[in-house]
Amino acid sequence: MSQLLRNDTALVTGAAQGIGLAIARAIEEEGAKVFGVDREFDLSVPGTAKKLCEKAIQALGAVSIFVHAASPPRKEIQTASKVTEQEWREMLEVQLNSGFLIAQALGNHMREKKLRGRMLFVTSLHAESPRNLPHYSASKAGQTMLMKELARAFGPDGIRVNAIAPGAVPGAGFKGLPGLEEKIALRRLGKPGDIAPMAVAMLSERFGAYMTGTTVVVDGGLALYNWIEAQA
Repeated sequence: MSQLLRNDTALVTGAAQGIGLAIARAIEEEGAKVFGVDREFDLSVPGTAKKLCEKAIQALGAVSIFVHAASPPRKEIQTASKVTEQEWREMLEVQLNSGFLIAQALGNHMREKKLRGRMLFVTSLHAESPRNLPHYSASKAGQTMLMKELARAFGPDGIRVNAIAPGAVPGAGFKGLPGLEEKIALRRLGKPGDIAPMAVAMLSERFGAYMTGTTVVVDGGLALYNWIEAQA
């Protein structure tokens, strides 16, 4: 059986649990060498992103894949009137600021090494739809536009940049309010293992070679829910 990522080396943030862990394991199963990190590199602290890039390149020799799945813990619901300045800054520092700085550094590294690099941001349906978590939704929306800017900048060098938007997958403080399953077309919450195979496909040259600057939604049909419709 051929391995889709046999000659690749990957940096995966948020790799200790949930979707990040599932993607890191799936990438490794497909033959890539993985440098997975989580809270040992505190991305909420300015300057950490640069140190992480240096460490990953030192450990792997070169980095051809970057997956950004890191996210601070969050509450189930936290409206704009209640989010603290510290929570706002931490969320954007980890998800958006560090995402940009790592992607910029690794994009230039991939360009210099003439690698056919790939990057993948784990975003959310709430990049486009509010969720009563303004710091989370705003950071995901920022990641989506950042992904497109990176795709334009590095595309001429053969470097692809995309995003994957999971639906309701428990983790990082999210459990799902009662009745949520009834709003999902497939009538169940998602699992990290539902997301990882699509991530691998997008990162592979076999299935994703002509994909860049786009978001793939893996949500079990949650986005199909229309709250205006009368209940049957």
